[in-house]
Amino acid sequence: MRPTDIKVHKKSATLELVYQKQTFLLRAEYLRVFSPSAEVQGHAPGQQILQHGKKLITFKDIRIQGHYAIRISFSDGHDSGIYSWDYLQLLGENEQANWQDYLKRLSAAGQSREPQFIALD
Repeated sequence: MRPTDIKVHKKSATLELVYQKQTFLLRAEYLRVFSPSAEVQGHAPGQQILQHGKKLITFKDIRIQGHYAIRISFSDGHDSGIYSWDYLQLLGENEQANWQDYLKRLSAAGQSREPQFIALD
């Protein structure tokens, strides 16, 4: 189902999706680590690639794709995911469970949400 309103909050890096009976505020980091792209999801079940270091991610651009989706470009250069309205609604409805599972997987892999910066001399 297509949202009735979409707002991008650049300062807080959140996407607000308003549906008839619910509103979701989805952070850029959450949307980035759950990107529907093959780069993140893999090409088959079980091939997902754990995203890490995305805590400071912001939106670079968001564009409507036909009548069914949006394409999000992120500050780290990732822009290959097309987020269908149905997928966005699922992300909103399952945000808490998805996020807790993601944090457990990060911990188990010894990874962090914090970006890894390399200091150059």
